[in-house]
Amino acid sequence: MKFDEKSAFINSFLPLSVVLTLVGWVSLILVVRHTLPTLGPRWLFFFLIVAALTGPAIPLTYYLNLRFPSNPPAEGLVIIRQALWFGVFGSTLTWMQLGRVLTPALAVVMAGVFILIEYLLRLFERSRWRPKDDA
Repeated sequence: MKFDEKSAFINSFLPLSVVLTLVGWVSLILVVRHTLPTLGPRWLFFFLIVAALTGPAIPLTYYLNLRFPSNPPAEGLVIIRQALWFGVFGSTLTWMQLGRVLTPALAVVMAGVFILIEYLLRLFERSRWRPKDDA
């Protein structure tokens, strides 16, 4: 990782990652400990799971996009979207586990579906990408 890439990560993604992680986990603990599982707190629970899992996934997706570059290169919103998939996946698994329908095979299939969706989104972006002229 070059110095410019490291400073870009620290300036743009690290504050978002720290805020999402702290707010997500602290709020999730408060919701679990101090509310009854009625409709509103249950939806808040799933939303906070998305936030709590997206925060730590941001540095992971940033590193993976640096380690495995693509053409076109992943921009900031792509990294955030890929990190958000981790949160949505975790929240979906939690929702299915609460309904007692989650199996390991279903979790693997769902992971494959999320990976396929992201692959198709990146394929669509690649088909619309035009390199910038340096002239």
